[in-house]
Amino acid sequence: MPPVIAIQGLTKTYKTGRQALKQLDLEIRKGEIFALLGPNGAGKTTMISIVCGIVTPTSGTILADGHDIQSDYRAARAKIGLVPQELTTDAFETVWATVTFSRGLFGKPPNPAHIERILRDLSLWDKKDAKIMTLSGGMKRRVMIAKALSHEPDILFLDEPTAGVDVELRRDMWALVRRLRDRGVTIILTTHYIEEAEEMADRVGVILEGELILVETTADLMRKLGRKTLTLNLQEPLAALPAELAEWPLELKNGGCELEYVFDSHAEKTGVPSLLRRLSDLGVGFKDLNTRQRSLEDIFVSLVHRDREEEAA
Repeated sequence: MPPVIAIQGLTKTYKTGRQALKQLDLEIRKGEIFALLGPNGAGKTTMISIVCGIVTPTSGTILADGHDIQSDYRAARAKIGLVPQELTTDAFETVWATVTFSRGLFGKPPNPAHIERILRDLSLWDKKDAKIMTLSGGMKRRVMIAKALSHEPDILFLDEPTAGVDVELRRDMWALVRRLRDRGVTIILTTHYIEEAEEMADRVGVILEGELILVETTADLMRKLGRKTLTLNLQEPLAALPAELAEWPLELKNGGCELEYVFDSHAEKTGVPSLLRRLSDLGVGFKDLNTRQRSLEDIFVSLVHRDREEEAA
């Protein structure tokens, strides 16, 4: 199956000379949730804005469901819905009117049943006759999502969709994303809540200073780079590590009261059981143990720092 979004050789250089995107290549599959991560100013919003037809690229080609976004822009944009970071909507219109109007902008015939379904999904139905200016920030965010879905797009971009919103909206937002994915809609999101990307995304891309430095499935990324830490609370402090434990990368902490073992998924089945057996043979007892999985946020931070250190070198 061809990718629903195909980006080749995408660059963007502004008149100031700043190069926001550098030869970016990316393919996104139909029906997946793709998380684009990167620090502020990395190029995430620029890439999204180009695909959605808001910003003109300097070079490169982009196909949205087979339609070139420049030469066949009407068909391409009809496939795409965008929820931007900024809340931009007509303050004096009602919720119903502004969502209905957004559908008409794409040449879609009126469909009150579809608009009602969207508003109910987003807990906006009881606000359908309220003017936008009277809504809270979270409700306005819901309206932006409703507008993006009004024309039934096959591709949905969510640019920091849950930034600054309450827990209830965040939960509703991700429930809606799952339902859309189940219907075959492709979701591309940027987020500062990296734990959400870890939970929701099928694949993750990391962008830094306009370059895509990594694209992996979330599972593969966690398996390759998601190290675990085993901490043993010892019954008696150790002054030093016994020589018999030299094959494990162990570290004594908290005055010798804790023993820490950092390992990857490949070592989990063999490293931990054999370590515990060796400790038992040596008469080293422990009162408690716990493990901590390295998060996607930890991986993201290490990737960004590593890339910057390599560039500086």
